[in-house]
Amino acid sequence: MRSLVIMLSVVLGLFAGIMVLAIYKGMMHDRIRTVIEQEVGHLQLHHPSFKKDYDPAFTIDDGAALLDKLRQIDAIHAMSTRSITQGMLSTTTGGAGVQINGIHYDQEMAVSKIDEKIQEGRAFDMLKKNEILIGRKLAKKMKLKLGNKIVLTFTDPDANIISGAFRICGIYESDNTPLDEKNVYVQINELNDMLGIGTSFHEIVLLLKQDAQLVQTENYLATHFKNLLVESWKTISPETEFMVVTVDAMSFIIIGIILFALAFGIVNTMLMAILERNKEIGMMMALGMNKLKLFYLVLLETTCLTMAGAPIGLFFSWVVCNYYQMHGINWANMGKDLMRSFGFSTMIYPIFPTDKVITILCFVFVTALLSCLYPAIKALSLKPVEALRK
Repeated sequence: MRSLVIMLSVVLGLFAGIMVLAIYKGMMHDRIRTVIEQEVGHLQLHHPSFKKDYDPAFTIDDGAALLDKLRQIDAIHAMSTRSITQGMLSTTTGGAGVQINGIHYDQEMAVSKIDEKIQEGRAFDMLKKNEILIGRKLAKKMKLKLGNKIVLTFTDPDANIISGAFRICGIYESDNTPLDEKNVYVQINELNDMLGIGTSFHEIVLLLKQDAQLVQTENYLATHFKNLLVESWKTISPETEFMVVTVDAMSFIIIGIILFALAFGIVNTMLMAILERNKEIGMMMALGMNKLKLFYLVLLETTCLTMAGAPIGLFFSWVVCNYYQMHGINWANMGKDLMRSFGFSTMIYPIFPTDKVITILCFVFVTALLSCLYPAIKALSLKPVEALRK
């Protein structure tokens, strides 16, 4: 029974630890996919001075020729051009600072899945002018509804103040609430006409066929287009990269805490086993078993029982992870707004941490090794004569 208790404790402890890693890994994978596929793409190209002040005068030169060259790069899956300016959105109830994005809707569908984000209303009608898409968070903040008129005010490349009235045709919602609050979308040709930049644009967003091609493609673009600023998603969204590293470290800390608690259970069970075997241990010591062999005996028993539970815990964790990786865990009821305020989806798909299995098993082995020390010391302190009398 004691052996089963130790093995069950290891199974439950290992299961809890691996599920924490799997959930964290699923969350980080989902966040990275959101950043790449819905926000910034794999790579972005700008005029070298554009992002300093978002001055609309810094457009990308020879845009048509550049796009033709980019289309010849096999690693690029899709691309989208954007005109961008900072401005003020005004209504009868107040105003808010926003980033105005002029987009080609058909290109944006392939790069940021904007069509899937629209929750109310519709996309742009090419037969109508001055339509705008706004985020649900901004609509709620400014008390806006479909069909309401808003005024956008911004400056053109010559620092002249430009204003234009737009009608809300759609309200979108992504997994990143802060971005929804700051970004609005209009048709690129209408924004360009107001800015007076013709067919130019400020940004090119690239989506690659494979994540593994990121570094190679970034280096290629930086080498062949030296007059442009080439940035990957890791540079554009450094907080995401930092979050991945931080969460990875925190997950190991949590595993350490779980195994630390598990160690107390192992120590308690093994100590009971030693105390109930006083007479047997005394007999072996009286027959000539030295203390080193006795220590190895306790160590071997603890390690074998602990490591015997490890494969069961791993298998159980793998089965549960695979199930939820297919069906997902819906955390909407636990705080939809809270999750999206940090850029996370409410549907989490745990990923079994295959790359960390060896590390986890090492953690378990060290836990077993440390857990046997006190029971072994207790056994070594027994005196054969006194132990045989009990």
